Amino acid sequence: MGPALPFSIDQVVVGRSARMRAVFDYVRVVADSDSSILITGETGTGKELIANLLHQASHRRSRPFVPVSCAIFAETLIESELFGHERGAFTGAIKDRPGRFEMAEGGTLFLDDVDDVPMSVQVKLLRVLQNRVIERVGGLRQIPIDVRTITGTKRDLRQLVGEGKFREDLYYRLNVIPITLPPLRERREDIPLLAEHFLKRFYQRRDQPARPLSSGVLQAFMRYPWPGNVRELENACERIAQTCTCDTVKIGCVPVSVLFHHTAEMTEPVIETHSHPSSVSLEERLRDVEQGLITWALKVAGGNKSKAAELLQIKRSTLGDRIKKLGLPDAGGEDAAGRIAGAD
Repeated sequence: MGPALPFSIDQVVVGRSARMRAVFDYVRVVADSDSSILITGETGTGKELIANLLHQASHRRSRPFVPVSCAIFAETLIESELFGHERGAFTGAIKDRPGRFEMAEGGTLFLDDVDDVPMSVQVKLLRVLQNRVIERVGGLRQIPIDVRTITGTKRDLRQLVGEGKFREDLYYRLNVIPITLPPLRERREDIPLLAEHFLKRFYQRRDQPARPLSSGVLQAFMRYPWPGNVRELENACERIAQTCTCDTVKIGCVPVSVLFHHTAEMTEPVIETHSHPSSVSLEERLRDVEQGLITWALKVAGGNKSKAAELLQIKRSTLGDRIKKLGLPDAGGEDAAGRIAGAD
């Protein structure tokens, strides 16, 4: 175990799963090192947050932390943005301008989306990391730098090396200390804690008490794969805080994209269509759609009619009437599957 951090991790990062606790423990070990760190993780997993945590836990904490995404710059601009430029270096360069490396002097530079750095700039980045000096675009003088470099990538750099899209020597220079962040779907036990944290924050901004999540909403959150990871969950909670007027957050308050999504556990109903039908019966098509939606809701709710009705935003009695009208197999009321799922 490394030295104690000058703050509590729980004050900075929310997560109590075994995967995240392992990341936090590793941060304690490597935080005060000046070696390059490569953080790998899908978009929205919190790479910049971990990079900032590493900086705040290091001896460089009193110096700047400069985060920059390499994906936002055009190939013609990224060199100037990273290394700076001299006056007259190109059209529009009306004065000397320091780059991100100089801005981070004595501190930490976080280069996110390093997988988007073009090959033409990769060799210059490697030279800077090896020699610890930079040359501004259009300049001749070498400027020494004292910067710790942390990089982030959403893609497997080793695979990009094999495809000839990333320099192997730069990969090894960046990957001295690797940290891999798990996607949210692989640490689902953190979802309730994160949702509570985000809702509390967004409701506080409105000077309102946070609304608790109903068990149905919590189950929907736990089933959803969160392809945008923590950032997507944060956005969903912000939308709920802005639009929900209920005392308890219900299914109807949840973004539709979270409820209707193709997953192994929660499958959106699929209605068959024909490219060139000879005739179409509106009543039959509406019946097919209604039957598909009810079947989907019952499957998602584990047979629990109360939860299925909440998903469909109708009364439980109305759901029962429609099941009988369509001649669907009765789920048997609050059956064993429903009891396992839990009733609101």
